[in-house]
Amino acid sequence: MRAFLFPGQGSQAVGMGDALAGASRAARDVFEEVDEALGQNLSRLMREGPEDELKLTENAQPAIMANSMAVLAALTKEGGVDLAKAANFVAGHSLGEYSALCAARAFDLSTTAKLLKLRGQAMQQAVPVGQGAMAALLGADLELARRIADAAAQGEVCTVANDNDPSQVVISGHKGAIDRAIEIAKEMGAKRAIALPVSAPFHCPLMQPAADAMQDALSYVVMGDLAVPVFANVTGQAESDPDTIRNLLVEQVTGMVRWRESVLNMGETGVVEFVELGGKVLGPMVKRILPDAKVTSVVSIEDIEALAKEIA
Repeated sequence: MRAFLFPGQGSQAVGMGDALAGASRAARDVFEEVDEALGQNLSRLMREGPEDELKLTENAQPAIMANSMAVLAALTKEGGVDLAKAANFVAGHSLGEYSALCAARAFDLSTTAKLLKLRGQAMQQAVPVGQGAMAALLGADLELARRIADAAAQGEVCTVANDNDPSQVVISGHKGAIDRAIEIAKEMGAKRAIALPVSAPFHCPLMQPAADAMQDALSYVVMGDLAVPVFANVTGQAESDPDTIRNLLVEQVTGMVRWRESVLNMGETGVVEFVELGGKVLGPMVKRILPDAKVTSVVSIEDIEALAKEIA
């Protein structure tokens, strides 16, 4: 069994998608459709930067999705691979869950781009700059990360945001609490704690205003039947009911990304092959969770041709 995976924020880079667009008409069509949907030349920003502007949450989120969908479009139209037949499941990390749902045909491309633009803006506006922070705890599992977060909170928000793999957990909350967590992490048993270069504290209760904005936006969106089930961040389980998924996307804004759990559950379901489209971030996490799994990262036209040959 095979799952297609879609990366989240942090996988953006100036130049992303440029070579692929030059090699694939299908990829260019994706970038053009996203530009038109947003009324913004996002593809030029992806191609040329500046990096600081690309890293802005409201730009990074639709850009990462567009890049993943461009890879999928080239794989489908020029590689002859039908996701509904090639994959048993899809999953994405945080914003990547929207990419996964677009790939599974729950949302069309334009709708996905607009939702992610709004999501990025709402998440950025939910907490004033400087009041929130995030940190990666390396060499810490979920239980240790929770203990560190609880000890550092001291009346402020400090909670686990991403359970990425057995050796990396991300915490999120008020800046003071995150600073305290970084100070005490090593003495509590973590190997290292690193402040993340993010502009807002994602996946924690401080994001409630953004969750409210997404609940409103998603209430107007018609969601199609999924071609394959999605492993949802919030539950770590396979989901296919549109109304359930809609509610989980709202919960996801403030809730923990259960990536490690999702991958373990995919493995227990029988998935032995994981294909990451548009990045090389999730593959290493999967290998740390399921060392025996086959992992393929697909970014370039050469990657696409090799995967199409293998699947065909």
